[in-house]
Amino acid sequence: MIRVTELRQREVINVIDGRRLGTIKDIDLDLEAGRVKALIVPGQGGRFFFFFGRDEDLIIPWENVVKVGIDVILVESYSFTSPVHREKA
Repeated sequence: MIRVTELRQREVINVIDGRRLGTIKDIDLDLEAGRVKALIVPGQGGRFFFFFGRDEDLIIPWENVVKVGIDVILVESYSFTSPVHREKA
């Protein structure tokens, strides 16, 4: 069994293009069913004193999680890929 604190320390990587999406900011849980609904990763916008704005947080449905490894969480999503990778897919 994995604890929430252990999940939050792992980096999320998209297997479609190998891009690092960041570490988990929050986890959306379905308490009645006892399962994870989604992982939430901070947006990739500018973070220099918030002067450059910030993108919306990335919400990754649990169905898109491919593997939870020791150090990383692999996800598969075309929504978070660059336009170049979307054209090839």
